[in-house]
Amino acid sequence: MGKVVMYSSVSVDGFIADEFDQPGPLFDWLTSGDVALDDSGALKVSQTSYDYTRPYWDQIGTTIVGRHVFDMTGGWDGKPPGGIDNVVVVTHRPPPEGWDPEAPFHFVDGVEAAVTRAQELAGDRIVEVAAGDVGGQVLAAGLIDEVRMDVVPVVFGCGKRYFGSVHAQHLLADPEVVVQGNRVLHVRYRVRR
Repeated sequence: MGKVVMYSSVSVDGFIADEFDQPGPLFDWLTSGDVALDDSGALKVSQTSYDYTRPYWDQIGTTIVGRHVFDMTGGWDGKPPGGIDNVVVVTHRPPPEGWDPEAPFHFVDGVEAAVTRAQELAGDRIVEVAAGDVGGQVLAAGLIDEVRMDVVPVVFGCGKRYFGSVHAQHLLADPEVVVQGNRVLHVRYRVRR
């Protein structure tokens, strides 16, 4: 099985969205360079960020998100973002009415079931867990292997927390990787068990 990685861009004070559920400048680093990060050409980063981010993105087999993210994005119109093969949606509700049952989206009830299903789908590839409430629940369940953060130089003061509503202490190892890009600091930690 591939490792399970919690990931997102984050403010220096630990938020992945502002109080209105908007990312604000958190994704500005994705358009602050001159190297195309994907085939769309819309995402252009520094060479340093490309060298760090592209190999990671290429290893992702399945992404786990909560129903809130799924609804906010309109389910990406049934096409997983970034060329990912499958998306597992943690939800207590059924898929939206009229949802294409052939779309590579899998709706499960609970984070443990989500990780199990995502690992089946991903095989040896990475299972990425979106930071926020679902990511915090997966961390609290002891199922996260690694935490990746793209730390952006902005302070939100309030909003949606990177680790959601985690109420217990979780130790991370010293950073394995610290890479400075344009308007971003890429940091990677292993979760200590």
